[in-house]
Amino acid sequence: AQIVESGGGVVQPGGSLRLSCLVSGHFFRISHMAWYRQAAGEQRELVASITPPGLGSIPRYSGSVEGRFTISRDNAENTLILQMSSLKPEDTAVYYCNRDPRPISVNGSEYWGQGTQVTVSS
Repeated sequence: AQIVESGGGVVQPGGSLRLSCLVSGHFFRISHMAWYRQAAGEQRELVASITPPGLGSIPRYSGSVEGRFTISRDNAENTLILQMSSLKPEDTAVYYCNRDPRPISVNGSEYWGQGTQVTVSS
């Protein structure tokens, strides 16, 4: 398995970014997937999740991003998307995607991609 996140950058408050996550492996199409983030000095937290297409690709969001972020999936391309708008400085973090609730395991250990840095600053 391999996970590659992209799309992060520096944006002003109120701005928008679109994150992408390319996932290799057949599990993507049958898995609940999620975006997580980890701010400096903080624990990783779940931001948004989405059920597999067989369960309707239903999204869910944490209260802190509800109404501002949109999660979607392209199962033909094994890609998870996070459209972020009305960004706030507190959204600054490294963003990761992974399976939900149990991250991908490779050789018995949790596997995470390199993440993509999002910085919201004026």
